Amino acid sequence: MTGTSLTDGSGTASIAAPKPSTVLRLLAGRGAFRLAIQAMGLVLITAWGGHDYGRFATALGMMSWLNFVPSAAEKSALKCLPRLKTTRNAVAALAIRIAVAPVLVVLAAMTVALVVAPRSDAALYLTAAGWAISGGLLMTVSGLHRLRGKSTLDALAFSAGAVVVGVVTVGTWFARWSPLTHLVLLLGGILLILGASAALLPKEWLRAERIDGHRLWPAFGRSTVLLGMTEVLDVLATSSVFGVLALAGRTVDSGPFYVALLASSAFCSLLFYQLRVHQPTVSARMRGSGAAAGRARAAELLKLVERGSLVFLVLVGVALAIPAARAVLTAEDTVGAYVVLGVFVLVETVLFAVRLYAGFLIENTNSKVLTLTASASIAGLVATPLAAAALVPAMGPVGGFAALVFAIGTRAAVLRRLLRRHHPEL
Repeated sequence: MTGTSLTDGSGTASIAAPKPSTVLRLLAGRGAFRLAIQAMGLVLITAWGGHDYGRFATALGMMSWLNFVPSAAEKSALKCLPRLKTTRNAVAALAIRIAVAPVLVVLAAMTVALVVAPRSDAALYLTAAGWAISGGLLMTVSGLHRLRGKSTLDALAFSAGAVVVGVVTVGTWFARWSPLTHLVLLLGGILLILGASAALLPKEWLRAERIDGHRLWPAFGRSTVLLGMTEVLDVLATSSVFGVLALAGRTVDSGPFYVALLASSAFCSLLFYQLRVHQPTVSARMRGSGAAAGRARAAELLKLVERGSLVFLVLVGVALAIPAARAVLTAEDTVGAYVVLGVFVLVETVLFAVRLYAGFLIENTNSKVLTLTASASIAGLVATPLAAAALVPAMGPVGGFAALVFAIGTRAAVLRRLLRRHHPEL
């Protein structure tokens, strides 16, 4: 892909670093949306109670990985476009087609479930899937607007999304709508925003360019799959904790775990978004000697994450061996329990953020390393449910975050060793 020469008559993609005012505007839009999601969780757990909110949180938690399925095309486009000179329209059109296809499949399955069995768990879970994957498509469309220099459309789209979440949440508070009704209304609002945002894309990007698209499919498709796999498997691994909570008969604990996870994901999502905003600039810089420097820095960060995770888990193991400390770690619905949960959330957030940045540096060096990051993600996916199965039945939400820390450390260790094997100079 990096060797392809493409032109579209409208110039190449801009690789200038975004202005501080632009970054602040973008963060304001995404920040408002994340804040609305945070507030929604606090309001709904009060409005519905533990049982209904537990079902709602479990559905969202288990389907949240779908948010990153369509946005994989955005990530691939942001990496590839700064390195290309021609057929920008073809690449953008291909990215849109790749992003839209899974959304249509999920929405079709959701429609069938709502018609055939509207009161079933399948309808609830598929509607949650529709909300998650549609949000991912909006991220992709907004990312393409940023590539066109239309960053205001990104900020406006997610500011409008914040309004939708706020209005629907207030309506649920007063009308006591069910979790399914709440999700259907959220999805309807985000689809309206998505339709308006997509309509503002250039017409050339919305039309298929069959010749160029066919030529670009192998390289761009591989890049999209491998780049997107890391986030999808990360979130899928986290979603598996909700499954373990349900299997362990602790569905009610999905509520506290989901609320705590929102706090962690709020910060990490803003960091993730910052990386996306700066990705075109970083991608252009991380070539040649820049790639070697990026890999070296990433290896140092991965070692830090690996050691930090190990130290934390050893301390948790020692605490569990002490009866008094074990009682604190396994306590439920007490002030001490929430303090302990907060500490675990903080540790998990810091380690995940550092690991996320290290992975970002590696992914933007070249295409060969993408198989390494994908392999590390698979290791994290395997490690998370295994650790959760051992820790969640006794420790509940706290055990869930301990499992996430274990998975973060495992993934960092695997990726660092794979990186050193393929780059002995490290």
